[in-house]
Amino acid sequence: MITLVTGGAGFIGSNLVKLLVEKGHSVVILDNLSTGYSNNVPISPRVKLVRGDIRDAATVKSAANGAQVIFHLAASVGNQRSINDPMTDSMVNILGTLNVLEAARSAGARKVVYSSSAAIFGELRYLPIKEDHPVEPDSFYGVSKLGGEKHSLCYHNIYNLEVICLRYFNVYGVNQRYDAYGNVIPIFARELLTGQPLKIYGDGEQTRDFINVLDVARANLQAAEADGVSGAFNLGSGNSITINQLAVMMQEAAGTRVSVQHVPPRKGDVRHSRADISAVQSAVGFAPRVNLPEGLKEYVAWVQTEAFS
Repeated sequence: MITLVTGGAGFIGSNLVKLLVEKGHSVVILDNLSTGYSNNVPISPRVKLVRGDIRDAATVKSAANGAQVIFHLAASVGNQRSINDPMTDSMVNILGTLNVLEAARSAGARKVVYSSSAAIFGELRYLPIKEDHPVEPDSFYGVSKLGGEKHSLCYHNIYNLEVICLRYFNVYGVNQRYDAYGNVIPIFARELLTGQPLKIYGDGEQTRDFINVLDVARANLQAAEADGVSGAFNLGSGNSITINQLAVMMQEAAGTRVSVQHVPPRKGDVRHSRADISAVQSAVGFAPRVNLPEGLKEYVAWVQTEAFS
């Protein structure tokens, strides 16, 4: 299978590229390296890295030439980042996605697997979250990812392009570097390994559904291999824990203890989150394999050897 992975030098994308290469597929990576890293890219004759931006339609079209499946992961990520800069968020996540969809249509690609987000839902009315939960995003990021979903599914309906949208919940794992706007797990890891207090926004009783990046990579591949399947699916572990519980688990994974500091809640953060993953299990055969304590231990070990080396 010939594939294009946008954002393939980034956190999730690089893990997907590694899996694709292991399975014998050819990969073109399109990444502007603004948050990705060239040293994340596997060294293989089946991998080609193209440095470019998804906002440039000609670059995307060229990179997609010959691709049978396009995995679209390149994005401006994060609620707080989008609140600080809504224009960039929309230019990347909406215009960039349209460029990818047009390139897929031009290339005659069989399928697009679009990386969406649980941020599309906003504050939750019930748990676990099913695919038909109302979508009322609380941030520009949620709005732009929902827009990307809607455009992608319109391409399926109008142009008969197979599209699967995977709504990621809280993804963590190897190759996830610290970002002040990013996931709580790399932030906690950085604070732990530099002896700082763990900063928790609010009372810490908010819940999150954490899924390991290796499971996300497998879900992307299974989505690509599911012939004739299109639609939007939640992708999480199906379980949730509080941030206070996560703080304890992270300290256990690191084998160290630090203090905990509670600070005011952030705008755009939902209170609770947990995915119902029965639909993606039924549609593409996905089931998570990596449990959270195991995944956290592996991640902290990676941070110790890689991120601070």
